[in-house]
Amino acid sequence: MIFLDGFNDTWNVLGMTSTNKFSTTIYIFDRYGKLLKQLSSNSKGWDGTYNGEIMPSDDYWYTIYFEDGRTEKGHFTLKR
Repeated sequence: MIFLDGFNDTWNVLGMTSTNKFSTTIYIFDRYGKLLKQLSSNSKGWDGTYNGEIMPSDDYWYTIYFEDGRTEKGHFTLKR
């Protein structure tokens, strides 16, 4: 069961402009490169689960594919 308190319950990339928001795709991976989630930039974001299971506190990586062909990569830490 996931308990949400209304603060930082999902992860998403902020600051997308209206010109690249709708065709942008975000992929989230674990430390071994396993794809955990695919998001569109206008989705609510990732809730820290994979197949309904809560993922542990750890580092996670993302790749963003913009509609104009650019990509951005980075990482973040999920804290519970």
